[in-house]
Amino acid sequence: MDEFTLKSRRLSGYLRVVACIGFTGLVILSLLTMVDGVSRWLSLPRIPGFLDISEVVYAIVITSCFPALLIRDHNVTIRFLGKAVGGRTNYWLEFFGNVLTLAFFTILVWQFYLLTLDLQANNRVSPTLEFPIAPWWWITSIIMTITVPVQVLVVFDSLYSAIFGVASRLPKDEAEGV
Repeated sequence: MDEFTLKSRRLSGYLRVVACIGFTGLVILSLLTMVDGVSRWLSLPRIPGFLDISEVVYAIVITSCFPALLIRDHNVTIRFLGKAVGGRTNYWLEFFGNVLTLAFFTILVWQFYLLTLDLQANNRVSPTLEFPIAPWWWITSIIMTITVPVQVLVVFDSLYSAIFGVASRLPKDEAEGV
């Protein structure tokens, strides 16, 4: 196993930890949703500000999964054309798709920062609890920023695959492959 493969597997492990932390937040939020629903069913008071909390937690949970999904190539792809053509053409199509994914995430991260700067400049607060929203969106934006260098790594790996006609060296699940 070469050094690139070892480092990318280590990076994939770190990104999975970030995703697991995000999923832990999702589990906690799910439990709170259940408590809130049961409380309403029993005619008990709702959790005050639950909607405020859930809005920022969902953003963090969703963005925490993107880097791990990108490095393992679990993003949305349509591979029927590449598989039908096969060979190096398939690798070049993978490269093209990865470049488009990089462009998409670069624009998305840019928009996240514009939104976060707007939230901070206007001192936006949550409707019920009135806590500042910008710090939570800074966390979300920083996590989302990780997607760009991860996707750059994926683009370079797919370019290497296309030039040399070899399979991707990034960690994939056992049943997967280009």
